[in-house]
Amino acid sequence: MAARSSVLEEELTCPVCYEIYRDPVVLKCSHSFCKVCLQEYWEDKSSPECPVCRKRSPVDPSCNLVLRNACEAFLQDRAQRSAAASEALCRLHNEKLKLFCLDDQTPVCVVCQTSAKHEHHKLRPVQEAAEKQKEDLKSALKPLQEKLEALNKVQQTWNKTAEHIKTQAWYTERLIKGEFEKLHQFLKDEEAGRISALREEEEQKSKMMRKKIEKITNKISSLSETIRALEQELGAEDVSFLLKYKETLRKAQCPVRDPEEISGALINVAKHLGNLSYRVWEKMLEKKKIKYTPVILDPNTADVRLTLSEDLTTITWSNEMQGYPNNSERFTLGGVLGSEGFSSGKHCWDVDVGDGVTWRLGVVRESINRKRVYPLMPQGGAWCIELRNSKYTAMTSPPVPLSMRRKPQRIRVQLDWDRGELSFSDPSNNTPLYTFKYTFTERMFPFFGTQDYRDPLKMCPVNVSISI
Repeated sequence: MAARSSVLEEELTCPVCYEIYRDPVVLKCSHSFCKVCLQEYWEDKSSPECPVCRKRSPVDPSCNLVLRNACEAFLQDRAQRSAAASEALCRLHNEKLKLFCLDDQTPVCVVCQTSAKHEHHKLRPVQEAAEKQKEDLKSALKPLQEKLEALNKVQQTWNKTAEHIKTQAWYTERLIKGEFEKLHQFLKDEEAGRISALREEEEQKSKMMRKKIEKITNKISSLSETIRALEQELGAEDVSFLLKYKETLRKAQCPVRDPEEISGALINVAKHLGNLSYRVWEKMLEKKKIKYTPVILDPNTADVRLTLSEDLTTITWSNEMQGYPNNSERFTLGGVLGSEGFSSGKHCWDVDVGDGVTWRLGVVRESINRKRVYPLMPQGGAWCIELRNSKYTAMTSPPVPLSMRRKPQRIRVQLDWDRGELSFSDPSNNTPLYTFKYTFTERMFPFFGTQDYRDPLKMCPVNVSISI
């Protein structure tokens, strides 16, 4: 049958375009051609002639009605055979697949239904089964769509983090250059070294972010492609859908891992800017009196409503949200940490609280949950005193009120990690305010908090002499 069809198609093929005749015409020599093909052939000829035998022919050949009817009948028959071939039939019985076996999860014909293979099996009409399976697939598709939405949000956050890294690098570079402009020309080598370290960190961390963003972009693309394929399957014909249902459902149930949390991705601004003048003059081995601040603030931990001074020693509460990324190190408690933690030894720093009406000072453990809002007490991983509503309080459980003879302008914080003591005092007259006692087991970070937009908290510098 196929061979016969092939021979017939060859007979109905134009010898010029090698396709089924379109509006065939016949010449005196009995050769037939498509009317358009013949006209295009004659355009390059000085006189009309047959493309096959080269015999002259009249300019207006007659239409070959018999051949045209034969071509139309052949094309119609081929279309019908193509449609019949596309209809799904049972490979065993050549019958239409009208039923769906719930036990075997496959379409079957009415003959299969009576066979021993499907005896006592539960069968449903194809349309009914397809509706049920499509609902199941929609249920499996929903969490994938939700996961895609979550991944897109993470990607936006990471893009913002990557941009913030560049902003931090630019801002830090500007401040470094500003400090070095105050020094002599022979300090240029140190400046270049600092810039190189910053660039290296920026490149390292930007490269890390690019890899992570590329990874999540690929994951999003892959997940989007899976969802698109599943959605296409939902629009397929019932039988076609059911034939591929097992594989489609397997794809829909493929687990998608949550993206890993990024920690330590931001530029270590405190390392580049902290005590910059002191470090440079120390290297020069020249006797100088300079200002040194025991604690440098870490902007990567600052609440989004806090602004920090350029030298990272002053914090001010702002009514406007800052454009910081919500990285894992950042606090949501109106506070900021010192850039260095302590896991041994004695440490001391003074804080100028001025006439502020709301502040809190102390230390917190490194593992404190920085995204929860709760009282800063030892059970939460914080040891602090605070001023709120004109009352001084040691944040123990329960809180202990502190009596003050006069309002202190400065608070001295002294941490003896080895002895497990954290004490607060007024350095103007060495008046003790409160002492916490606790056996510290992990690294502790200085904590500073304020919600007073009029009076900032300032880290007090100390005078240091450098001698050879």
